[in-house]
Amino acid sequence: MHFLDKSRIVAPPTWSRWLIPPAALSVHLAIGQAYAWSVFKPPLESSLDLSGTASALPFQIAIVMLGLSAAFGGTTVERKGPRWAMFVSMTCFSSGFLLASLGMFLEQYWLVVFGYGFVGGIGLGIGYISPVSTLIKWFPDRPGMATGIAIMGFGGGALIASPWSAQMLESFGTDTGGVAQTFLVHGVVYAVFMSFGVLLVRVPAPDWRPAGWTPADVAARPLVTTANVSANSAIRTPQFWCLWVVLCMNVTAGIGILEKAAPMITSFFADTSTPVAASAAAGFVALLSLCNMLGRITWSSTSDIIGRKNIYRVYLGFGALLYLTIALSKDASKPLFIVCAMLILSFYGGGFATIPAYLKDLFGTFQVGAIHGRLLTAWSLAGVLGPLIINGVADAQEEAGKTGPALYTLSMYIMICLLAIGFIANELVRPVNSKYHEPPESVREQETVQPTTSAAGKGDGQ
Repeated sequence: MHFLDKSRIVAPPTWSRWLIPPAALSVHLAIGQAYAWSVFKPPLESSLDLSGTASALPFQIAIVMLGLSAAFGGTTVERKGPRWAMFVSMTCFSSGFLLASLGMFLEQYWLVVFGYGFVGGIGLGIGYISPVSTLIKWFPDRPGMATGIAIMGFGGGALIASPWSAQMLESFGTDTGGVAQTFLVHGVVYAVFMSFGVLLVRVPAPDWRPAGWTPADVAARPLVTTANVSANSAIRTPQFWCLWVVLCMNVTAGIGILEKAAPMITSFFADTSTPVAASAAAGFVALLSLCNMLGRITWSSTSDIIGRKNIYRVYLGFGALLYLTIALSKDASKPLFIVCAMLILSFYGGGFATIPAYLKDLFGTFQVGAIHGRLLTAWSLAGVLGPLIINGVADAQEEAGKTGPALYTLSMYIMICLLAIGFIANELVRPVNSKYHEPPESVREQETVQPTTSAAGKGDGQ
């Protein structure tokens, strides 16, 4: 498997760095299918007589495995390189669908859970972090934009997968055989699609720099270092844990609305003269998904201009004001509710896309992918915490006889408090103490690879 070696993908001097974002997108657009799992819930429930909770199990395990595999596999991804990581992601993610297909053919739901949830979830985690450090090394002048392009793909994957999956289920049927065929097609097509990224990805030569750019260009910016910190050292710094809290609070606030979007807008305006129909609620969900996707590239690119700390002040501070607006306005204005929700979801997506660049600023590029992987455990917690708060409070309020906006008002105030905690954590971020910095010679020794082509030298930066 020397084809996967990091030394085999050192780019020649004429290689264009603009080929790397498409390579990353081929992986992220595929694994972003996870956000479209809800399409499979009704046919799974009807064909296998499952409850709603049971049909969500593959997705829940996949998200847990995403966080765990990213955390524990991040250092290996850095060492082996992006082609190896993308190949592992492709193999696991596609195999997960194939195992799930076999499970449906045999009517063995545990195999669907194991395939899509456990095996596919490993593919999710490795694939999510695989292009991060590579993109940052190719775009040291615009790291927020670069990671935003790739991570935008994860947010937008459902926009492709949802109608595609629904159309296949309509064609093949919603019984066990139809779902099995749909899973089978997914596994094969995603393997082919992700293979483009495996073949296309390259790493820059050790001394490559964009044309006209030097590390000194960013040295004077606040909270931006030219030093490097290893993943093992990073988790011992207060900066890492401040950002862990920041990410966890921002994701918790966004994912709660995303998971409950359709019933939330329906309940909010149920007692008004213009209630929201089921089709309109579905359109609202699609709109939020679009904002989630566009927020990833828009806000992360903005962070290259105004700085990471300032953009998180917007995500957390302005986000809290948006939640307060929803809580106080209640059902007075449907457009106001929709605009606030759209902005909150754009901040949710932007927070995901900006965090790798924030980590690069504080810890350098040395093992930023591994550090990012460990930070994603905050997502695993937030993925449980956000829906738990929104659903738990709504259920309790409904049992108390409340309806409409009253079902969610308390949740809004809880989210405001969580965002305030995240805001404080962001304010506590300071430059990393030099005692955690790796010696430059150690970094050079570990990053040096032997190219198989004449890759040494400056790139054209185009």
